Amino acid sequence: MKLHKPVKKKNNNIFLLYIAHFHVNDVAQSALQDEEREKRQNKPNHNSAQHEICKILHVSLRNGGRQRDGNNIAQKTFLLHRASCLEKLGDQTAMVTANLQSRLARTSFDKNSFKNISENPHMECEAEMVTPLVTNPGHVCITNRNLYFQPLNGYPEPVVQINLKNVMRIFKRRHGLKPLGIEIFCTQDDLCSDIYLKFYKAEDRDELYYYIASFLEDHMGDYTAENLMLQWQKGHITNYQYLLHLNNLADRSCNDLSQYPVFPWVIADYNSPKLDLMNPETFRDLSKPVGALSKERLERLLARYRDMPEPKFMYGSHYSSPGYVLFYLVRVAPEHMLCLQNGRYDHADRMFNSIAETWKNCLEGATDFKELIPEFYGTDFSFLMNNLKLDLGKRQGGKMVDDVLLPPWANDPKDFLCKNQEALESQFVSEHLHEWIDLIFGYKQRGSEAVSAHNVFHPLTYEGGMDCDSIEDTDQKIAMLTQILEFGQTPKQLFNTPHPQRITPKFQSFSSPPSRSASQYELSPVSTSEDSSFEDLTEESRKLAWNNISKLKRSSMHKIHKEAVTGIAVTRNAATVFTTSQDSALKMFSCESNTLQRSISFSNMPLSSCVVLPEDTTVVCSSWDNKIYFYSVAYGRRQNTLMGHDDAVSKICWRENQLFTASWDSTVKVWKCVPVDISSKRDQCELLAELEHDAGVNTISLNSAGTMLVSGTKEGTLSIWDITTFSLLRQILGHSGEVYDVAFSPDSRHVLSTGDDKFLKVVDVQSGMLISSVASEQVQRCFLWDGNTVLSGSQSGNLFVWDIISGKIINKIPGHSGAVTAMWMNEQCSSFITGGEDKQIIFWKVQY
Repeated sequence: MKLHKPVKKKNNNIFLLYIAHFHVNDVAQSALQDEEREKRQNKPNHNSAQHEICKILHVSLRNGGRQRDGNNIAQKTFLLHRASCLEKLGDQTAMVTANLQSRLARTSFDKNSFKNISENPHMECEAEMVTPLVTNPGHVCITNRNLYFQPLNGYPEPVVQINLKNVMRIFKRRHGLKPLGIEIFCTQDDLCSDIYLKFYKAEDRDELYYYIASFLEDHMGDYTAENLMLQWQKGHITNYQYLLHLNNLADRSCNDLSQYPVFPWVIADYNSPKLDLMNPETFRDLSKPVGALSKERLERLLARYRDMPEPKFMYGSHYSSPGYVLFYLVRVAPEHMLCLQNGRYDHADRMFNSIAETWKNCLEGATDFKELIPEFYGTDFSFLMNNLKLDLGKRQGGKMVDDVLLPPWANDPKDFLCKNQEALESQFVSEHLHEWIDLIFGYKQRGSEAVSAHNVFHPLTYEGGMDCDSIEDTDQKIAMLTQILEFGQTPKQLFNTPHPQRITPKFQSFSSPPSRSASQYELSPVSTSEDSSFEDLTEESRKLAWNNISKLKRSSMHKIHKEAVTGIAVTRNAATVFTTSQDSALKMFSCESNTLQRSISFSNMPLSSCVVLPEDTTVVCSSWDNKIYFYSVAYGRRQNTLMGHDDAVSKICWRENQLFTASWDSTVKVWKCVPVDISSKRDQCELLAELEHDAGVNTISLNSAGTMLVSGTKEGTLSIWDITTFSLLRQILGHSGEVYDVAFSPDSRHVLSTGDDKFLKVVDVQSGMLISSVASEQVQRCFLWDGNTVLSGSQSGNLFVWDIISGKIINKIPGHSGAVTAMWMNEQCSSFITGGEDKQIIFWKVQY
């Protein structure tokens, strides 16, 4: 089955476009004069499409054309005309290409165009400047200050210049199915770039890309899909901004109509007099592609799909294509529509006449599955109005096509866009946008998940669906490439696992209860009324402390061990600090007198961690001798020993009479232990569960609600467990080396880990997706965090304050003379204790 009707030859279009490039302004001017004369004489316009083309050419060239030598123009135009008259498309292309390459070879970049005589050229090559439906050949030259592009025909300017100091982002692009493009942005507006270049050689593109990138500080560090996802999840960027970023990362560009940014329909009600954004029925089901929104139509499509030979596809047209983009933008970019449609507009009844009609056709039409474009959520409403007074035809009822008919709830085009923006940023869309992202950019884009989601398009629309270079016949290759580009392309796949949901404010949700998953576990415990005032005060003090964490000041330091400190625990009244060390000793330090009060030794093997149990009467220590020791503070002696594992015990945690022990024997064990029994009897620990791992477990941590546990292994694997059922929820290969530390965010939605590979990584608990990966110059051995800001202890002994959202270091604080190996923080997040390989513990205070 073909994608659509065979593409007609566009000889006249090629001819007209190249005439436009050579600035034949007098032709357009003459045609406009003829049209004005006909109007004055009240003569009918029998060739409106031709006059529209001439009008558009004149408008676009009126202000910028440089006069060329007439003979030179005629000669070049004649060559192009000869090419357009050849019978075979391959011969046409070959002749135009040969002519172009000949001109490029005979010319070079004019260095008199340099803005400064002191500029040093770095490289020069040939390239094409990409604009919608047109690529403009010329010469690229880059210096130590500027990037220059000099088009062969001097259009749109004799020289396009980009100051390298102004470049904010640069992206590699796939153009014409080949990785030969780069797009450069000098502003934060990700919808429109400053220049889009396509090179003839991949090595030229790559050299230019890396040279420009060397002028930017961490130009991609804060612009990865994972980092942007974390910003979006936490509300640092809007839904609109996030979708723009995803389109940008997926090779979508406003300069390439075959890969134009795609946005979702979010509103489903275009008939009511008032738009109710609190009513779920107002919104489209974002978990389904447009083609699956109508049950009746979907059943017909699936029946055809089941009987279809391989390769199967459910939809014969795409949700984004040049034709659909220009369907929406015809009133502001008519020249592109005329070029695409052989100099004619579409039939008046098929034009973009009404928002409601367009939505209805997307629901019911046999071949209409289009989504929207960013302009529907922007601020420029000109695409909805016929300000150019174009003759777009007459509908069957006799009405001329003019401005787009808006829904009753919109007062005017500006109000329509405002309400669209409100809908896109609404609670309902924020809760469900991740489902649409899964379809367009994520794991439901391809494979069995796409089949289950009824999201299967023609194979040629997917990246890698066709290797055009393998087609030997030139005519067939060009025809296939043209068909792919005109039919539309699926965005580059950005995510291979379910996209996490956005963290939305706590008020009535529209969502139905989800199926049992990690999202169902208690993430943010709700306080009772009598505790709310105290908890609110504590929460405010935490926020204040973390906002000032970079002002952390050392208050005192004490060398109390003979080897590296491995664990720190503090009594509830903060009067006493217990520490463990590789010197095999448990130390008891008084904060009131700043003196060491006790030193206890259980064996000749290092101790790895410690916890103080409720009531401050018992301290539990883990040891490399495979045992867990219970020390009674009141009695001043070891009260119990648990033969817990077959290898060293690396970390322990305590929660509501349950002891969690991690070991290098590749297990985490859960024990039921009652503190009262520990102080009076022996062997009162009952094994409840054994959580198996594939490698030795280095560290564990519990979430604040005590419902989940995360573990990190020597091989870099992170495992998230449901403690209520002792079942594995997620397993992620987090690091390329061993995991040093791991912890849940306070709301339990994310897990942060550090490892031997020098990365700090954030994983979404619900989906298991890696959503942030921040590189460090050195290993971060341990950390504390509030979900946004991280205080880490490094291999060098310094403390680092990180903004995990941007991936930037906020402050570096001198600390230990060796690696920081243990950290503790009080409930108000205002006091900290660190321990290091320098055998010291340091007390810190937040300065306000």
